[in-house]
Amino acid sequence: MDVEYDFSQGRRGAIDPTPAGKTRITIRLDDEVLAWFREQVHAAGGGNYQSLINEALRQHIQQQRQPLETTLRRVLREELERVGN
Repeated sequence: MDVEYDFSQGRRGAIDPTPAGKTRITIRLDDEVLAWFREQVHAAGGGNYQSLINEALRQHIQQQRQPLETTLRRVLREELERVGN
């Protein structure tokens, strides 16, 4: 190991450039939430837990965009099924 290193050509910032259409952020998640996503990726044989979180957020957004009638019908079906008609 060298006693002294030359960082005169070094640059600050992320090592990998952020791909187009993506934004690098810092977010705090509960340990349990992060562990769950990591476990899902591990159980699937690999992948990226961040991509899985992104997909879960996309699905949530899509569900929020459903027409009110669709949401009401889904909730009513779920409740009727729960109480056994």
